[in-house]
Amino acid sequence: MKNYGPDFYNITDLLTEEELLIQQTAYDFVQAEFMPVINEHYENATFPMELVPKLGELGFMGSSLPEGSGGAGVSNVAYGLILHELERGDSGLRSFASVQGALVMYPIHAYGSEEQKDKWLPGLGAGTKIGCFGLTEPNFGSNPGGMATRCKRDGDDWIINGNKMWITNGSVADVAVVWARDEEGIVRGFLLEKGMDGFTSSDIHGKLSLRASVTSELSMVNVRVPDSARLPNIEGLKGPLSCLTQARYGISWGMVGVAVDCYNTALDYSKERKQFSKPIGGYQLTQAKLAEMVTRITEAQLLVYRLGRLKDEGTMTFQQVSMAKRNNCVLARDIAKISRGILGANGITEDYPIMRHMANIESVYTYEGTHEMHTLIIGQQETGMAAYDS
Repeated sequence: MKNYGPDFYNITDLLTEEELLIQQTAYDFVQAEFMPVINEHYENATFPMELVPKLGELGFMGSSLPEGSGGAGVSNVAYGLILHELERGDSGLRSFASVQGALVMYPIHAYGSEEQKDKWLPGLGAGTKIGCFGLTEPNFGSNPGGMATRCKRDGDDWIINGNKMWITNGSVADVAVVWARDEEGIVRGFLLEKGMDGFTSSDIHGKLSLRASVTSELSMVNVRVPDSARLPNIEGLKGPLSCLTQARYGISWGMVGVAVDCYNTALDYSKERKQFSKPIGGYQLTQAKLAEMVTRITEAQLLVYRLGRLKDEGTMTFQQVSMAKRNNCVLARDIAKISRGILGANGITEDYPIMRHMANIESVYTYEGTHEMHTLIIGQQETGMAAYDS
């Protein structure tokens, strides 16, 4: 087996042969095909679109969805391991697969009509079609209940007006899952296709984080769609929030992957870099840092492993996902910082992945629910009282 990272508590012994093989496949793909190009794409603020069909071919899009819905039918733990390895490559790579599977394929699978499923899921799963998810707005992120995008019934059609912000894959997507509020205040989901009249996108430039990811703004001006474009089997905020639960689950695994990559880099460096006649890994202060990091990684590994098994059992709650997302983003943030320190000045160069990971983690720490919002979700679960306005 490859050096996937520390396994201090022998967690790999709990994985099935299929799960281990899937992880190895994802690891090999990232090492062979993604790592040779990531620095160039990160510097140029582009995404390697040529790898998208390969992601589909390997079954990395919506992997835990049934094969009939474009997925690969693997366990949720296997899906988590895939995102673990993709994020070790770069958060932009994991974000692409996560959006495609959790935020586009999942709502079509869960809430779409048979016609919508037949039209979109095979291509999305194969990577021949690309999707995006439009929920966040310029003035509403943590409070989706304040949604300003509107949909109005007009005969057999709907007219949609509004803007969505910070949309991964927005300008390259063939289909957008867009959420809007109707005249009665009910939130509804729609599938908007690229090229529709009044539906445009523009990329967000100047990002210093998630540079190897396409991030866009969506604009809808009197976009007319037939009722067949509406997701028929969901109403209310439950729809988009259930999608976010799927995405946050994957992020929880991805943050372990990025922490592992930073740790492995620091550990290897500490064994080779000599100061005062011996490797810096032989000094107490460095060993204290490594011991703290491997302990926290082990805690996070146990957290996501158990979460994955709960998801496979069908008993996982969104509050449990919030705990894992909250904890593991902090974990990755801290480990990236400590690892960078162990590498000294070398840690800021593109010869090592840590500084790139550090910048990416800042986005992941905030998106799909900020640290503060997940704190309040857990607090409400424990006290029975909401500490934010409804």
